[in-house]
Amino acid sequence: MADWFTVDSWFGSLIETGNDLLWTYILIIFLLGLGLFLTIRTNFVQFRLFPTMIRELFKGTDRTSFKEGKGTTPFQAFAISTAARVGTGNLAGVAIAISVGGPGAIFWMWIVALIGAATGFVESTLAQVYKVKDKDGFRGGPAYYMEKGLGSRWMGMLFAILIVLCFGLIFNGVQTHTISDAFVGAFNVPDIAVGVFIAAIMAFIIFGGIRRIAVVAEIIVPIFAITYVVGAIIIMIINFDQVPGIFALIFSSAFGLEEAVGGGIGAAIMNGVQRGLFSNEAGMGSAPNAAATVYVNHPVKQGLVQSLGVLVDTIVICSATAFIILLTDVYTVGDMEGIQLTQAALTEHVGEGAAIFVTIAVFFFAFSSLLGNYYYGQVNIEFMSEKPIYLLLFRIAFLLMILVGATANLEIIWAMADLFMGSMALVNLVAVLLLGHVAIKALRHFQNQKRRGLDPTFYRDSVKGIKNIESWGSKHDK
Repeated sequence: MADWFTVDSWFGSLIETGNDLLWTYILIIFLLGLGLFLTIRTNFVQFRLFPTMIRELFKGTDRTSFKEGKGTTPFQAFAISTAARVGTGNLAGVAIAISVGGPGAIFWMWIVALIGAATGFVESTLAQVYKVKDKDGFRGGPAYYMEKGLGSRWMGMLFAILIVLCFGLIFNGVQTHTISDAFVGAFNVPDIAVGVFIAAIMAFIIFGGIRRIAVVAEIIVPIFAITYVVGAIIIMIINFDQVPGIFALIFSSAFGLEEAVGGGIGAAIMNGVQRGLFSNEAGMGSAPNAAATVYVNHPVKQGLVQSLGVLVDTIVICSATAFIILLTDVYTVGDMEGIQLTQAALTEHVGEGAAIFVTIAVFFFAFSSLLGNYYYGQVNIEFMSEKPIYLLLFRIAFLLMILVGATANLEIIWAMADLFMGSMALVNLVAVLLLGHVAIKALRHFQNQKRRGLDPTFYRDSVKGIKNIESWGSKHDK
């Protein structure tokens, strides 16, 4: 890898300066502030309607609409977005947050998820309201609601470019590097061989379109997410006497009271928010691209399902990794980072075979993330232009980045991921702030129908003041 592509180069310094400016002075305040504002404006929707989220998710396993070619099911969209969320952010990202920010970073990851679930609800509801029809059913996302809801094509183009660079390219490097790192550590496999293998499988899937991605994601994600969480719960039960102390350590470290590891409260907050956003993606503008593909009779239903995804990702899966690590002392010794720290912690719990288990889990978690990342890139390439040549060029670049990620420097790739992630989140959060009232109106319409005992159904003329809706019929249609 070229000398300039390291954290110590001029390029690395430029990336670091951008991250410091974006995360220290802008995004943390904006992200938490908007999440809190939307939590209040929606009357704490992520807590109040939690049972409804569960019901809508399981009702969404009906594949009738998918078989009829109307669009993906709510569960498939949940799986695609969770595929992108439940990747290396849950295994490597949590480990990095702890090693750099201390155990207290986990508390701030929880806060980002609890508050950010309201942001996740709003952005995915907006994606449903402003989705457009295509050959596979529907597509949409922040670029689409920026153009149609705000009348700002340039803003949509800016977001589309950022998400293609971020998810379509940079994040692939993060995911592939983590897979490569795990395989090298467990089996001493050459990193380039890992990259070629992953690229070959991905090529087969991505040329099959969103329907093939949806089918693969809905199989991989539930199996390995459940297996991983159950394993973590067993470890917690075995070490039950230490669990209260771990909670106390997390809370004390979060407020700078315990500074044995990490850089105190500032490092805990910054790393917790950064890794929390990378993991659950609330407000980033990524999950709405999956939410828009769903065939439902009310946009709020998919908003609720995606809000649930934010909570599941961080409160359940990230916490599982955190407790696996914190129930050992591996994070306080040595210079391990990323996935190798998680591997070392599991090895202490269950023996040498843990490295193999983590390697397999990493492969499927990160591979499922690549599926979601690819689709987010594709739908935004199609927003910019529907000429087939651009999609083909993106697919080639996507596969090449998998090879680059397998052999690149971990630290510089994480730094680039943070910069592009923060940039696209900032653009999306501005749009969510300006369009939040649309989602809130849709939520009130949903709740009014629920109170009347109806199955909430939305039409383009259901709510006054919402314009440029394309994919919802009129209530006067027969």
